[in-house]
Amino acid sequence: MIRFLISCLQFMELLVSSCVHMLYGFYIFSTAIAYDLSQALYLYLKPNMNLEVQPLPHESESAPLDDLPPIVLVHGIFGFGQGKLGGLSYFGGAEKKDDRVLVPDLGSLTSIYDRARELFYYLKGGAVDYGEEHSKACGHSQFGRVYEQGHYPEWDEDHPIHFVGHSAGAQVVRVLQQMLADKLHRKELIKMVNEENVKHNMETTHNMKRPDICLNYAAQNDIPKCSRAPFAQNDRRPEDGRTMKPISLLQICRLGVIIYDWFDIPWQKAYYNFGFDHFNMSWRKMGVWGLVDCLLGNAGPFASGDWILPDLTIQGSIGLNSHIQTFSDTYYFSYATKRTQQLFGLTVPSGILGIHPMLFIRVLQMSQWSHPPDIPPPYKGYRDEDWWDNDGALNTISMMYPRIPIEHPHCLVSNDSECQPLQSGIWYVNFSLASS
Repeated sequence: MIRFLISCLQFMELLVSSCVHMLYGFYIFSTAIAYDLSQALYLYLKPNMNLEVQPLPHESESAPLDDLPPIVLVHGIFGFGQGKLGGLSYFGGAEKKDDRVLVPDLGSLTSIYDRARELFYYLKGGAVDYGEEHSKACGHSQFGRVYEQGHYPEWDEDHPIHFVGHSAGAQVVRVLQQMLADKLHRKELIKMVNEENVKHNMETTHNMKRPDICLNYAAQNDIPKCSRAPFAQNDRRPEDGRTMKPISLLQICRLGVIIYDWFDIPWQKAYYNFGFDHFNMSWRKMGVWGLVDCLLGNAGPFASGDWILPDLTIQGSIGLNSHIQTFSDTYYFSYATKRTQQLFGLTVPSGILGIHPMLFIRVLQMSQWSHPPDIPPPYKGYRDEDWWDNDGALNTISMMYPRIPIEHPHCLVSNDSECQPLQSGIWYVNFSLASS
């Protein structure tokens, strides 16, 4: 009887959570469409006014600003770049304030590896090459989107970039930096069949004088060090961190993504794209039986594991961290947040008024989660209490610095002034945004 009641409560939670997430997604999507329609109507009804705008006298004085390194904002899971979702902005309109702010539109659910490749070609230009061996192993096309012109093709040792990665976006930057250090791109580019594409991309890679890619790398609400996000852990089997539970919010998400990509409606893809085009899941390419295979888990990104959630589990993050360095000539900044507090020895939400209603239940769930006792812990020295502090989306420990399997150099600061003088090769962890 007790098990039946618990099952009923879990089913009700799944139903409510699914409805809330679908309604929120529909709200965002419809808001983007409404914004575009209102802008089109405004431009149509706006009277034609040919006014000559005279430049301000001080505008010429700002020319030296063009020599400043660009800032590349890399979105996280379910995120989107500039030009998607109408006039909405993932980064609060930052890209609209300065031409030097770049917001690439990477796959919102593609793997960290694939997104790192996409980021490289977004900046340097050329056809996205996911790598021959990787593509064969994961069952997708080797080449993806073509960037006729890179957004910052001059990127090299003398022309650095500031990267700001939000959530999983920070891990993407770290993986890209490691790829360049290992010269993986050059190795794969040599194998290309198209000679013109080879020449273009080899020149692109040759211009990278060294693998150190940026002066400033900031990670805000970062997942890269080790994560137990609600999606990543609660809906997956703790044995391996990769297999989905048969009845979970992730399963509903998986089915929705497959159907969305299968219908392949151009105007919808123009508004939002999960990034799985290189898996060729369109009805035009795989037909009905291909759709059935994907839904049954026999094909597609969810079958091969080449998507982002496996990378965000504790096991997946440990695998990535095991070969990603903290480079001695790169500056690292990380901002951590939490919405929990200690009360009579328990970790509980810090308050009702200060937490969004959609996140309050998640904060409570994550602060009480415990690893099943009959399953080996994900790493040596694992303790549940280390993972209880969270902000409703991520565990606070996962926002700080790489620590598993090897702890990287770090320095805890309460404000940016404590970072002076700046040292490269150290993670500066700022809790100034934390709430308790």
